[in-house]
Amino acid sequence: MIDLYTAATPNGHKISIALEELELQYTLHVLDLSANEQKEPWFLNINPNGRIPAIVDRANDNFAVFESGAILIYLAEKTGRLLPADPAGRSRVLQWLMFQMGGIGPMMGQANVFYRYFPEKLQPAIDRYQGEAKRLFRVLDGQLRDNEYLAGEYSIADIANWAWVRTHKWSGVDIDDLPNLQRWLKTIGDRPAVQRGITLPPSDVLDRANNDDEAARFAQAARNMLETGQSRQGKG
Repeated sequence: MIDLYTAATPNGHKISIALEELELQYTLHVLDLSANEQKEPWFLNINPNGRIPAIVDRANDNFAVFESGAILIYLAEKTGRLLPADPAGRSRVLQWLMFQMGGIGPMMGQANVFYRYFPEKLQPAIDRYQGEAKRLFRVLDGQLRDNEYLAGEYSIADIANWAWVRTHKWSGVDIDDLPNLQRWLKTIGDRPAVQRGITLPPSDVLDRANNDDEAARFAQAARNMLETGQSRQGKG
């Protein structure tokens, strides 16, 4: 049994999708990020960085793992699935996983901050992060031109990138000119385990991006979280 500590974010959904794909038993613990539950001492004992997601593997002496990429690797290695055993295949998957961790996630995350959450519209910052996100999408589209999945067979690399790319409208980045990326998004989105994983916990980010009132309410809540973040107080 695995305890999953999470919230309705792309990083959180990476892990719920993986757990569903791997058919592992787990208990869902949804943290209230707006209440800074992820900063409470009990959770910092699991993840000293005070971020979701994190897991505790009760079957492995209550072993805790934080950072979504590290969790994906841990779960894949635990089950022997979604990560090839041969060195070359493994490396290909890890390269595209790191591509998401170091590029797609950070660039889309910053696009969200400046496009959706900051009270002032700093257009150079918006252009910078939306432009870089689009560039990375073009890289994915190119890789997918002759490949059904990013690194050969369906893997944790696809799960990680898909969980973020599916939210492109919230970041203000269109993919109308990227047919291979669109095909890949639909192929993975049609998987039953993926459909279950993105509802644990539920998220309406795609509907929110198309609803101005709901988008404004969510952005205000996120802005409040940014403005009251403990990082300004040197507490993480």
